[in-house]
Amino acid sequence: MTILKTLDFGQSLDLLLGISAAFLLATIIGAERQWRQRSAGLRTNVLVAVGAAAFVSLGMRLSGHAGAAQLASYVVSGIGFLGAGVIMKDGAQIRGLNTAATLWCSGAVGALCGATMVPEAAILTVAVLAGNTLLRPLVNAINRTPVDEMRSEATYEVHVVTHPEHVGEVRDLLTEELERASYPVRQIEVIERWAEATELIATLVSSAVDPEELDAVAGAIEKSDLVTFASWSASSGE
Repeated sequence: MTILKTLDFGQSLDLLLGISAAFLLATIIGAERQWRQRSAGLRTNVLVAVGAAAFVSLGMRLSGHAGAAQLASYVVSGIGFLGAGVIMKDGAQIRGLNTAATLWCSGAVGALCGATMVPEAAILTVAVLAGNTLLRPLVNAINRTPVDEMRSEATYEVHVVTHPEHVGEVRDLLTEELERASYPVRQIEVIERWAEATELIATLVSSAVDPEELDAVAGAIEKSDLVTFASWSASSGE
């Protein structure tokens, strides 16, 4: 009866308390995520924290602090892969980064509980909640601030619409006008919008631009009889 020989009520009680603490603290974190209808909500955060607590407690029981540290490093890597699963790229927008970071923090809460560091886990829980709630008004205020193209780092694209028969000529014109304005082109993508219209999208190498210069470039291109429409846009998606 190996189980009876290795049964230690003291260590089992430590495991119970650690997992219970991880469960309760992760419930607080997960409830906020569930309330905001995030992809990784209450149950996911709780399971991540409880699993991390169990693994770290196992390492502690098998090899002491060294074993706990070793298994904690594997937990960090494993949660990294789990977090990657909730990150999605939608065009130029990347979604799920905050959810993945919250999962990572829930794993840290569980690891602390598994290492019997419950007060530290509680402090981290408060910090995670503060990051997901108290910082939201500041984030919204920054996002509503008008973008200064001269100071921001973003991806800039010049869009030109032409007839499919004139794609080659318009591509040369687009490259020529941008190089004349000292804006080298990283790539030009050709997209067939419909039978009579093809869009060329030139992505610039520059990390910051002068809006007036790009307005002038778009205006010069639009004067061509081969061009139906020309404009430019900026995106911070990368």
